[in-house]
Amino acid sequence: MSTTRATAEDPRQRSAVRTLLRLWPYVRPVRVRLFTAALVAVVASCTGLVIPLVLKWLVDGPVADRDTRGVWLGALYLLLLGIAEAVLFGVRRWLVARPLSHVEAEMRADLYRHLQRLPVSFHDRWASGQLLSRGTTDLMLLRMFLAFPLTFLLVNAVTILVGVVIMLMQDWTLGLVILGPAVPVMWTCMVFERRYADVARLAQDQVGDLTTVVEESVLGIRIVKGFGRHRSQARAFQKLSWTLRGTELRKARLLATIWGVIVTLPEVAIGAALVLGTVQVADGELSAGTLVAFLSTALALRWPVDSIGFLLAMTQEAATATERYFEVMDGEPESVTAGSRAAGAAPVPQKAARDAESRGLRFHNVRFRYPDAASDSPPTLDLIDLHIRPGESMALVGATGSGKTTLTALVPRLHEVTSGRITLDGEDITAMSREALRTLVAVAFEEPTLFSASVGENVLMGADGAAGEPELARALAVAQAEFAHALPQGTDTQVGEQGLSLSGGQRQRLALARAVVGTPRFLVLDDPLSALDVHTEAAVEAALRQVLADTTALIVAHRPSTVLLADRVALLSGGRITAVGTHHELLRTNPEYAHLMSGEQEQEDAAR
Repeated sequence: MSTTRATAEDPRQRSAVRTLLRLWPYVRPVRVRLFTAALVAVVASCTGLVIPLVLKWLVDGPVADRDTRGVWLGALYLLLLGIAEAVLFGVRRWLVARPLSHVEAEMRADLYRHLQRLPVSFHDRWASGQLLSRGTTDLMLLRMFLAFPLTFLLVNAVTILVGVVIMLMQDWTLGLVILGPAVPVMWTCMVFERRYADVARLAQDQVGDLTTVVEESVLGIRIVKGFGRHRSQARAFQKLSWTLRGTELRKARLLATIWGVIVTLPEVAIGAALVLGTVQVADGELSAGTLVAFLSTALALRWPVDSIGFLLAMTQEAATATERYFEVMDGEPESVTAGSRAAGAAPVPQKAARDAESRGLRFHNVRFRYPDAASDSPPTLDLIDLHIRPGESMALVGATGSGKTTLTALVPRLHEVTSGRITLDGEDITAMSREALRTLVAVAFEEPTLFSASVGENVLMGADGAAGEPELARALAVAQAEFAHALPQGTDTQVGEQGLSLSGGQRQRLALARAVVGTPRFLVLDDPLSALDVHTEAAVEAALRQVLADTTALIVAHRPSTVLLADRVALLSGGRITAVGTHHELLRTNPEYAHLMSGEQEQEDAAR
């Protein structure tokens, strides 16, 4: 996703260590087990380095003296050391398995909770596949890093240091030969780390893009099939897939390069040490046991050295995953408590709360511009001044793109006003917690969204925990959604992902039932009847009138039949309220309103 890639920190300027340290709050609760596991791994690795010393004693002692009993004793020592090393590594794995699963689960739960609290504007900017990849692939990479590379970067460093000391103690000249490749290997690692960081970030972003394509194709399978676009979708997927393949091949080439260096140079050094050591043994300057111990130690260090490239690669991928994870976690969430007042909004006088003119739902000179819009662009909504009295229903009418849906989204604070204020019964909504506000205001959107849950669970999401079967039955009756009782398991029927097992009209009626089930004081309906046939619409309107009599409602309407549900009508044009009155008043006095309604009215007359 280009947006996230553009805002991401340049990997070449980023410190992997500093980035990974952000994981500490999650690791801290399990630090004792992790540190213990690291210590056990160090002991296990150093136990393996004792084996060459036993071999030296075995070769220079029992083997040279032809002491059969001593040979068997040496073999027993080697067997016990091997068993001890294996057991210690097994204990290390046991120590880290449970706590790291806990760390991954906690991070995933925190990410999900945070996503729920992020504002709608954040979700508008981010592709869902990018968010999914952060909650799945990236967290899996972090768990793998904490389980293996994090420990073995320390273990291998200690092992190499102890092994070098042992070799220098055996023979310092051979030790210097072995250390010869150290400088070119270290330089190669530094170059590799810088280059791999950029490619790792690119690959993980491309995984997010690929996830987005797959998700959209699955959710939009009816469109894909209906328009015969499966080949074009397959081509789009293949293009992204091959792009990701190319990036992964770049990663593979970088890994092959560093492995070629860190495997070849040490092997050459071991070969040189073997030749030189053999000459020294032949000249009597070095014992055979010492040479065996030296070479065994060098061979024991092959894995710690060879794994450097692999561990650095996983470290860079983990740093990138951490960076991507906290790109989301650093997003500013909606405040749980009362929000700050919008810029330019005047304080609400105490007297206003008691003034009857301030009761109901009121917009006070509200201006709104989307957060990512240019500062010099005209606002989407400008100086909206509108009052819906207690118990009154107001229809909001306007041409497509006039800002109706945006205006309704401001009431439950799905977006924050740029300036001005909105009050409910005289209280500024930014002075309320969002939780309190959303218990007062219920919404039904034009696009009805249902979850993979039962019909009853979907509807009762609109009420508090005390609501039950009576409230559910009442809400279904109001929305003319009694079809739910005829489903295979009644209201316990699972509706499937996005509710696509139901028709558009059925989904819309369930969404309307969800809005009214909690008997809210304020109701915001965004063209709630657009998918209904004429007869069902009439039945829903008749039932809705009873609900609207006891609530204060703002209803986005496109058809005269929906407008007639309201006591008054507000015309929104060019981001401003240009007229307010009854339906019949505006038909007589406002040409724009009459034009908007005439098309619908003519269609209805023709249908009759």
